[in-house]
Amino acid sequence: MYKKNAHVVNPIGLHARPATMFIRTATEFTSSIRIRRPGGAEVNAKSIIMLLSQGFTKGTEVEISAEGEDEKQAVEALCALLASGCGEELD
Repeated sequence: MYKKNAHVVNPIGLHARPATMFIRTATEFTSSIRIRRPGGAEVNAKSIIMLLSQGFTKGTEVEISAEGEDEKQAVEALCALLASGCGEELD
């Protein structure tokens, strides 16, 4: 298992558009990928419903973990995507 913390930087948080980009990226990997607030409940990072249900707002710290043959690449790609704002313009 590989895990790393990142922060949500989108001004409106991880709403539908950036969440969709996050899911698309996550599904490119074969590893099982989970996301959570540190100390919180993990959810499937490949599920749009589960991701949106977490209400990740701007500044929220998240822990992304993956288990599988491409776990490190998956976590690093998703952390980089969050840091970039998932393709959205940042304030």
